[in-house]
Amino acid sequence: MTIKLIVGIGNIGAEYINTRHSIGHRYIHMLTKKYKVNLKLDKILSGFIGSLTICKSMTVQLLIPNSYINESGLAVYKYMKLYRLDLKELLVVHDELDLSPGMIRIKLGNKLYESHRGIQNIINNLSNQYGFYRLRIGIGRPKNKNEIVNFVLSSPSIHEKKKIDFIMNQAILCIEDIIFDKFVKVMNQLHPKI
Repeated sequence: MTIKLIVGIGNIGAEYINTRHSIGHRYIHMLTKKYKVNLKLDKILSGFIGSLTICKSMTVQLLIPNSYINESGLAVYKYMKLYRLDLKELLVVHDELDLSPGMIRIKLGNKLYESHRGIQNIINNLSNQYGFYRLRIGIGRPKNKNEIVNFVLSSPSIHEKKKIDFIMNQAILCIEDIIFDKFVKVMNQLHPKI
């Protein structure tokens, strides 16, 4: 099954553009820049949407919810319902505390996943269905658990940003394989030692 909708989650607002928690937004913006796609606000769908054409015949929709990250689910629900998409046609791009900067994983959701409130909000809005794909972009984790909120709402260091930007650019180059569900090939390209 091919991916038909790629959603990048993060916080809306200029003050959040470069924060770790808005990496999903940055990934979508990188795609739009490479493929010259314009995003337009659709108030009915509660998000910024655009169409990405791959291989001259395959069209994939891009979505950035017009909300804070923990309220991302409404826009995803509206889009999925309107276009009658299957869960496995959805890929959500988000930051991941459990991966180091420069690491990316593609994963099919699971029932026990509760650590990312943005993802949990999407699951809740999809009637507790979790069987969609996630592109998890590593941001690392602070040493002190009590600093997680401040950590995700801050910008990565210059060194971390270089690692994150590099792996996201590599994932952009693999977008065709990602869309056509060739995830093992993608992960071997991005992380050959796995």
